[in-house]
Amino acid sequence: MQAELNKVIAALQDFYAHEGFLFEKDIGERAVTHRFAVHLEKQFSGWSVDCNYDRLGERTLHLPHGTIISTDDHLGKSIYPDVVVHQREIPNNLLAVEIRKASNHTPLEHDEHKLRALTDPNVWFAYTIGVLLVLDRTGVMLSDVYFGGEPDRAMAVWFAKRLNDAGLAGTS
Repeated sequence: MQAELNKVIAALQDFYAHEGFLFEKDIGERAVTHRFAVHLEKQFSGWSVDCNYDRLGERTLHLPHGTIISTDDHLGKSIYPDVVVHQREIPNNLLAVEIRKASNHTPLEHDEHKLRALTDPNVWFAYTIGVLLVLDRTGVMLSDVYFGGEPDRAMAVWFAKRLNDAGLAGTS
């Protein structure tokens, strides 16, 4: 897992080196997410990196009915991860990343629940690793790591230290 998280850090370094304009002009989260995905793709040769990708082969990603962020539809709630690293045609989902700008003041719970669901080994499309990133113009304001459907505190502490060591910890 550390190797994959180191690739996320490398992508963040590249992102912050080239995408300051997005924060200077307060560009929307979807553009930030897309540009991060462009830099992440460079780190994961042989994998597909997509934004808002809601499929596994022909099947649409749905959370099971009754999950904490489901709706009343009979199939469960469609789920659109911000950025994923995966193989499109086979069930090989490696990494799901949820990105927020620090200026987004809506509660984090939705993204946290989404990452729990996306990494839950009991769902058919589970991603191995989930990462939550709250980004500001100065760096990563908050991060978390998910594994097995739960926050992985030890890995989150390691990741936060690596972000700090890389000069990516925000200073607002």
